[in-house]
Amino acid sequence: MNVRTAILGLALLLPLPVLAREGTDVIVMKNGDHITCEIKALRGGVLSVGPPYVIETISVDWSKVARVESKQLFLVKMEDGTVHTGTLNSVESTAGGPMLIELAETPEKKVVVDSSKMTEVGETSEKFFQRFTGGVGFGVLYSKGNSSTQYSLNGLAAYPRARWSAQLGLSSTLTHSKGVSASTRNQVTGGALHLLPWNNYFVGGIGGFLQSTEQGIAGQTLLGGGAGRYFKNTNRTVFYVLGGVSWLNTHYQQAVLPIPTQNIAGALIDANLDVYRFNKTTLNVTGILLPALSDPGRVFFNTNVSYYVKIFGNLSWNISAYGSFDNRPPGNLPSSDYGTSSGLSWTFGSSLRTVPRTVQ
Repeated sequence: MNVRTAILGLALLLPLPVLAREGTDVIVMKNGDHITCEIKALRGGVLSVGPPYVIETISVDWSKVARVESKQLFLVKMEDGTVHTGTLNSVESTAGGPMLIELAETPEKKVVVDSSKMTEVGETSEKFFQRFTGGVGFGVLYSKGNSSTQYSLNGLAAYPRARWSAQLGLSSTLTHSKGVSASTRNQVTGGALHLLPWNNYFVGGIGGFLQSTEQGIAGQTLLGGGAGRYFKNTNRTVFYVLGGVSWLNTHYQQAVLPIPTQNIAGALIDANLDVYRFNKTTLNVTGILLPALSDPGRVFFNTNVSYYVKIFGNLSWNISAYGSFDNRPPGNLPSSDYGTSSGLSWTFGSSLRTVPRTVQ
């Protein structure tokens, strides 16, 4: 099996989108227009809806919406970090004030929220598989000068709930040049968080596996966890930091240099920044700093940066950069591995905020 077949096969095995529901939701604009549709998501101040007579999802300015009615269950995230589950129905509000929305999880369990404080809305379901959201991305770069071809594949599947969420991601890069051995970097990452009773605080854990030909790493396993806080949580920007402890287990390629397996305990600082601009562009920056405690003075750092530009519907063009750094690698191994890639990405599920990205 050649490289192209393997990568395309893996892409086809990633999760498929959930089935669409009936478009019976209603939104009323401040100019009086009524739209019957399927409400899909809210992010970046943009409401994504799908009218039954339109093929693609359309974007509506959330600040121009006067009323909303839907019997569908949604997950609704607020600026103060609280999360609610329920149907959406506008209620009477003061003249000139923001739209007030009643979220009803059950006839007995209701809450009224300020629409201007809602940062994200995504469909959810009582059915397990219809709660998943995520995306896949694929890219190819070719250079005739040195007959070099680079393939990149990434994907993410997330499972969001009202008070917790979990995700699993994949990032893979293969570079092949004529007359030179292929270089690979494969990364699998996972993470989960649970909101605490205090607004914008949470506990979380991360895990990952990294293989890097450039750094001579046959396999590196990361486990870590701690407590974190959302410092910015609006419909345009989300920024959080998690601090805790970590454990790193690294097997090196013995054909490169005979190095024993290393086990390192360290501190953990995990930061994530998301910036959204009217449903057109998305910037995601993640960074994990691991200062070693069992090997003082040694520091590990991993980062991923992705910029997405929406083409239409759930299809986007993206450019990404990654980097892995070790300030004191064993032997004469390289201290870093970094690169860039570009390609197309496609999101699936209820939340258009979720884009393929990694957390390690």
